[in-house]
Amino acid sequence: MKKIFGGINLTWPKLIIMAIILGVYTAIMAMLPIAKDTSFSDLTVSFEVWIFLGIFIIMNSKSPKDSALKCFIFFLISQPLVYLVQDIIKHSNLFNTYYRFWVLWTIACIPMGFIGYYMKKDKWWGLLILIPMLLLTAEMCAGYLSNTMFSFPRHLLTTIFCMGALIIYPLAIFNNKKIKITGVVISGLLIIAIFAICIINPPKYSTIILYNGDEYQFDDSYNVYLVDKKYGNLSIEYDAGLEDWALHADFKKAGKTEFVIESPDGKKTTFDISIERSTYTIKEKNN
Repeated sequence: MKKIFGGINLTWPKLIIMAIILGVYTAIMAMLPIAKDTSFSDLTVSFEVWIFLGIFIIMNSKSPKDSALKCFIFFLISQPLVYLVQDIIKHSNLFNTYYRFWVLWTIACIPMGFIGYYMKKDKWWGLLILIPMLLLTAEMCAGYLSNTMFSFPRHLLTTIFCMGALIIYPLAIFNNKKIKITGVVISGLLIIAIFAICIINPPKYSTIILYNGDEYQFDDSYNVYLVDKKYGNLSIEYDAGLEDWALHADFKKAGKTEFVIESPDGKKTTFDISIERSTYTIKEKNN
């Protein structure tokens, strides 16, 4: 790891080639249906890989100015490519829609790259510079661990990557033993906190899956339940906004099962349901 974080001669041609490859790769992952909602597409929506790349550039730069410029140019090339490649292939308008957000982060890379270089000085304030990146990586990790718990093994690789990065950063960046140990302890506490949060507050997807209407009629006198209760709970609740009854779901994990709406006279209507992290599909079974 010391070789990766400080032992590479990161020339400008290498940096530019890396930026082009990462930009095109990210665009492809954003478009591939098979990569949707997996670890391979996570870098299209969150920061953990880009933080790693930023630290990689900083640690292999030769001066604060070199670090600032290389971080800026890397993101100036890679991020527009993410959107432009998709726009060319899909005939979309993602660049004009989303790059306004990323251009601010790209500009921010100049001071971040400049300041980040001083982590190489192996001083205590270098750890203070690293801590915000540890916190941001930990935040990403918590979200992906929650997603993995809900729809295992989706996002498992990203979760492992984030946890590994939290431990590796202080070990690889610093030589001072006390600073290194302190950094690992901080990262360890963050990982413990991540697990504690996800266990105490497990992932849940709450939604309305049916409304009382012409096709399916029900009220609070009906019984509704999932055939396999490990997927969550269903209830019939009154929606004050619509002034009608709704079938409310609290899903605990992804998968396929069935649910039943049972009338007071015992008539049952059974549905197949496929649950994902933030969506679902249902279809009435032929009874």
